Amino acid sequence: MLKLVKRSVITALVLTGLVAEVVLAQNYPNKTITFIAPYGIGGDSDFSGRNLAPIATKLMGQNVIVQNIPGASGTIGSQKVRTSPPDGYTLLISRGGSQAITPALDSTTPYKWNDFTFISLLDFNPVVCVVKPDAPYKNMKDLIAAIKASPGKLNYASAGAGTTQHLAVEVILRDVGLKSAAATMIPYKGGGQATTALLGGEVDFLCNNLTTLVGQIKGNAMRALVTSTPARLKDFPNVPTAKEEGIPNLEKVMGWSGLYGPPGLPAEVVEKWQTALKEVAKNTAWLNGNDTVGAIPAIRSPADTEAFAKEQFDLYSKLGADLNLKK
Repeated sequence: MLKLVKRSVITALVLTGLVAEVVLAQNYPNKTITFIAPYGIGGDSDFSGRNLAPIATKLMGQNVIVQNIPGASGTIGSQKVRTSPPDGYTLLISRGGSQAITPALDSTTPYKWNDFTFISLLDFNPVVCVVKPDAPYKNMKDLIAAIKASPGKLNYASAGAGTTQHLAVEVILRDVGLKSAAATMIPYKGGGQATTALLGGEVDFLCNNLTTLVGQIKGNAMRALVTSTPARLKDFPNVPTAKEEGIPNLEKVMGWSGLYGPPGLPAEVVEKWQTALKEVAKNTAWLNGNDTVGAIPAIRSPADTEAFAKEQFDLYSKLGADLNLKK
């Protein structure tokens, strides 16, 4: 009899918890929502969060703010969201670096690529490879020909091994049958220093997210040779695509932002964000914000977001194993 009572109490508590969760989700949101950007102010995650926040504020009927928690390749901010209550009030502006590359390459990452609730992708940041305007390379084929002619002579800037700047070049070299040593990587402390190195003539070329380089390209301080997009960008119609330049796998290398929640986020909360994001995808201010930095709108379903994230994780996991980058 005592066991039966205990079971009844436990069942009642479980049901009470479930009912409370459903009610909470139905009343969502009723207070400020925080987007955690796991990188510093001015970075891609910061831009994506701040581009979305004012529009989401209107659509959700509550303030949406951005909090930057940088450090450890984006893992500190990401881990804060992963361990937050699954109530929808602390969400993550996910990035390819923190959610795909780092978990793929570093076994000490405190979470797995899928230790979150997938809500949607937000935007893509295509990779472009650039040289100085006075460089002798008029297109990517010229640059590749020069690398083949003198293996190891040409160098490129990166923010270190395992970063987008490094892995983009590795993919290009593999596509044209060259080894890693064919071009020499010069590591810097960050993408900003890598950009400065190219502008100062310290390196021959650089591959990085368009959002980081769009100002220099538009200002003719750099010449773009190729983009990782499937089609030419409307703002840069003269820049060929990866397929056009014979390096199709570069298409898979692309910066991106998404909206993730902690594990166990109620389906009702996810659905409310999906409904709001469908309106965001048509919002002129949000679209114009993306245009200013060369970002490509990419609102997706949770399932499509998860499938894309897995594809990215698998890409970098294989590349990391091939290049002996895994820790």
